Amino acid sequence: MEYFINCNTASLAPYTAPLDRSKAAHLYRRLGFSASVQTIDQAEGQTAGTLVDTLIAQALAAPPIPAPVWADWNRSDYPDDDDQRNSLIRTQRQEFSVGYANQMLNNNLRERLSFFWSNHFVTELEVYDCNSFLYHYIDCLQRNSLGNFKTFVSEVGLTSAMLYYLDGAYNNGNNPNENYARELYELFTLGEGNGYTEQDIIETARALSGYVERGELGCEQVTFREDRFDAGSKTIFGQTGNWGYDDVIDILFEQRPNEIARFICTKLYEFFVHPDSNDAAGNAQAIISGMSATFIANDFEIVPVLSELFKSQHFFDDEAIGVIIKSPFDFYFNFLKETSFSYDDTMVASMINYCSMLSQELFNPFDVNGWQRDRTWINTNFMIGRWLSIESILQQLFEEDEEQFRDFGLSLTGDDGMNSNNPDIIARAIIDFILPKGLLNDAEYDKAYTVFRSDVQEQYYEGGTNPSWTLMTSMEGPSQVYLLLQYLARQPEFQLK
Repeated sequence: MEYFINCNTASLAPYTAPLDRSKAAHLYRRLGFSASVQTIDQAEGQTAGTLVDTLIAQALAAPPIPAPVWADWNRSDYPDDDDQRNSLIRTQRQEFSVGYANQMLNNNLRERLSFFWSNHFVTELEVYDCNSFLYHYIDCLQRNSLGNFKTFVSEVGLTSAMLYYLDGAYNNGNNPNENYARELYELFTLGEGNGYTEQDIIETARALSGYVERGELGCEQVTFREDRFDAGSKTIFGQTGNWGYDDVIDILFEQRPNEIARFICTKLYEFFVHPDSNDAAGNAQAIISGMSATFIANDFEIVPVLSELFKSQHFFDDEAIGVIIKSPFDFYFNFLKETSFSYDDTMVASMINYCSMLSQELFNPFDVNGWQRDRTWINTNFMIGRWLSIESILQQLFEEDEEQFRDFGLSLTGDDGMNSNNPDIIARAIIDFILPKGLLNDAEYDKAYTVFRSDVQEQYYEGGTNPSWTLMTSMEGPSQVYLLLQYLARQPEFQLK
C-alpha cells in the first residue's frame, strides 16, 4: 500500500538563493535534531553551500563519545554478587545512554548519521548483552558515519556486538553459520534478492569464518582463530579463490558497485528527503541515480553524496519540507533544541524512557530490519503517549522556570514581542517556527490564537488588541506561551519535520 506521495520534481542542481528562515530550519531539522532560534537567525540569509560545508566540517571534527572506564571490561571486572553486578551494569548503560543522547542533542549531522547507521547496521544490546561491546559498536558508528562506506562495512562486521548479534562469533569453518553473510548482502549492502544467490551466501559464510575466539571470562572482544577458518576454495560472485574476510569485502564492492550505491543512496534519500522514493509524480529515482553515480565516482566516500544532496534544489523544494513523521527522538529532542529550554541529564533520561514507550528503545531496534519509521510511529496509542508525555515535560519545564517561556516568545518576535498589542502576531511567530509549514489554514490559526489569548481573553479589545498588553510586560505572558505550545504539540503538523 502506498502511504506517501512524492511530488518533488526539482533537480540535484545547487540551490543558490539565500536561505529564508523556513529553509534554514528545514536544513537543521533534517541534518540534526533541529536548532535554536538564535542558530536559525544566524543561518538565515546564508547560502546552502556555505552552511552545509560548515555543518559537514563540524561533523567531521566532532570527537567520538569518550571511552568509559568500563570500555574493555569483561565479566571478571564486575562484582561477584549477582545483584551488585546487575545494578552496576544497569547504571553503566543508563549513563552511557544519556551521554550518547547528549551527543545527539549537540552534534547535529554527525549524530544524526550515527543514529541513522545504527538503524542500518542493526544490533540489539538485549541480544549481545555486553556493555563494552556496546561502546565499541557506537564508537565504530561515530568514526565511520561520514567516512568511506566500504571501510565502514568492513569494520562494523568485526565489532563484537555484530559478531554476537548475527552469529559470526559461532561461524566455524567446519560448521559455517550463514546468518551474517545473508544480512551482509540483504540488509547492509545490496538489498533483498538483489545481485546475489543462495550459493553466494553459502560460500561467503565459509570465507567469513574463524572470528570465533570468545575468551573464557565472558564479554571479551572476539578475535580470529586460524584453526577455525575454512581454508578451502570458495566461489563468490563468480570469483574463485581461498577467500577470507577482507577478500569478501573487496569482491563485493568490485563486483556489485551499482547495486550497493543504489541501495544505500535510496536509504539515504528516504531518510533525509522523503519516505517515498518510488512515486511517479516526482523524480526521486533520477535523484537517487545521480547520488549513486557520485557515490561510485568517489570510491564510496559518504560526504560527497550527502554534500551534493543537501545543497540541491531537490532538498530545499517545498515538497520536501514537513513530509517526514518525527521519530520519538525527533519529537522530544527537536522541541528541546527549538525552544532552548533548560534541561538536565534527568530530563534527557526521561525522554529516552518515553522514546522506549513509543517503540524506539535506544540501542535496541525492533529487529534486524531496524525501526521502519514514518507511519509506524503513529497509531492511537502512540499519539496519546506523545500528547501525555510532552504535556508532562512542558509542565515540568514551566514549574522550574516559567520565564523561559516568555523568553522563547521574545526571541522570535523581538521588538514586536515587547511592543505589539496584538497577541496574534506573537502567536503566529511561535507557530510558524515550531511547525515546519505552519497550520493548515486561517481557521486553524484562529483556533491557536484563541488558545494563546485564553488566559487573559477579557483583556483584549475587539480585533484582538489591547493597548496595555505586551508579551514583555504581561504577568500572564509565560502562561500564554505555555498554553500555546501545549496546544501545538497535539496538532498533526507538530508530528512532522
